[in-house]
Amino acid sequence: MPLKVMTLNTLMGGEERMPLLLALIARERPDVLVLQECLGWEDGERLRQVAAALNLPATDAHVRLGIARPRPSGSRYHVAVASRLPLRSVRAHANAHFIGHCLLECELETGAEPLTLFAAHFDSHHESLRFVEARYLSSLIEPTVFGERAFILAGDLNSLSRADPYPVDLADRVRRARVDKYGHPPRFDVIDDLEGFGWLDTLRLKPADSQWVTARRQREGEVIDFRTDFVFASPRLAWRLLAAQVVDVGTASDHHAVTARFSDA
Repeated sequence: MPLKVMTLNTLMGGEERMPLLLALIARERPDVLVLQECLGWEDGERLRQVAAALNLPATDAHVRLGIARPRPSGSRYHVAVASRLPLRSVRAHANAHFIGHCLLECELETGAEPLTLFAAHFDSHHESLRFVEARYLSSLIEPTVFGERAFILAGDLNSLSRADPYPVDLADRVRRARVDKYGHPPRFDVIDDLEGFGWLDTLRLKPADSQWVTARRQREGEVIDFRTDFVFASPRLAWRLLAAQVVDVGTASDHHAVTARFSDA
């Protein structure tokens, strides 16, 4: 079947913006949806609302919440997956030695070749911590299998790609804005490492248009455009890629969504 994948950071669980998020999800109708920052979703109510917006049964076969490890504040930035394709198995990775929030590893039932989804929300504080997560992710995949099978990595990776059109004075601008999470000067280690493993950035491979910014930030009088949200595909799946694009979510979140559409196998 054709496949549409979408990733979206809900911003602190959605809170009063949940009707906007649900309307967006219903309009886009992804086959596989990855959500980050699902704070307070432990009771299952908002996950049931997401399932209803996609006309899916709110069962373990179609929706899962990956319980994130707590931050020092006690808050848990969970990751959620809603899938039209049945979830054959789900494994949550949240070891504090390797993972900032949670990494969900899902095997999806396609009726044909296997499809593995990694739903991610990398650490928001430092590139070195995110680099550990990228290396941990790579340790979960046998390189030979990666070259032969379909894999997707989708989520807010809190990392920058050197392929995006950042201004030549980006380092000066992030310093003036006191944005420290990417390093000074900004580092691209995580995305470089993922691409070195073989992951292909769908938005750079087949962009539907010129939009690339998923997170516009204004601090200390500086307005800076970033992209930290990605849908990556393994080479086996990437040849089926039709197009990828950034979806403007308006005031539903402080991150725009990213979608990628793949043809039938």
